[in-house]
Amino acid sequence: MASNPNTEVQRMQSTPDLCDAHAEHVRVVTGLHWQSYGGRKRFGGPISTVKCFEDNSRVKERLAEPGEGRVLVVDGGGSLRHALIGDMIAAKAAEQGWAGVIIHGACRDVEVLAEIDFGVFALGSVPIKSVRRDEGQLDVPVHFGGVRFEPGEHVYADANGIIVADRALD
Repeated sequence: MASNPNTEVQRMQSTPDLCDAHAEHVRVVTGLHWQSYGGRKRFGGPISTVKCFEDNSRVKERLAEPGEGRVLVVDGGGSLRHALIGDMIAAKAAEQGWAGVIIHGACRDVEVLAEIDFGVFALGSVPIKSVRRDEGQLDVPVHFGGVRFEPGEHVYADANGIIVADRALD
């Protein structure tokens, strides 16, 4: 029987415990103030990335694909002017098996996001939707918070912060 990614995430150790046990494999995201908006408060998995600015075309496209327990890391340039994810995209991502999303930018529909079993970390929220210009890059290395996020590495997020590892951490 295949393991359920949601069950695995619920058993995930806290980021401080992961840092203590795997210090040589961990990079800590610093200097940014994250908010947890999703119903899943602790999540982690292999990284997939999107680099965009105020245009969530690639975010929506990627999260509509099977997630297989991955986490989408979105470098939205830190913009809080347009939301890069809302309730409909998050609900679809949860249905597709994504563990969560980390957005260096904004989200919206925060009351509904809190009811979805899906992790959402963002810098803030804003009610205005994304602009759509069909722009953005998929699965390229992205940088923020003093860390480089490489597709295929692993990211873990909880109330303590966000960490990146060069391999899966048990």
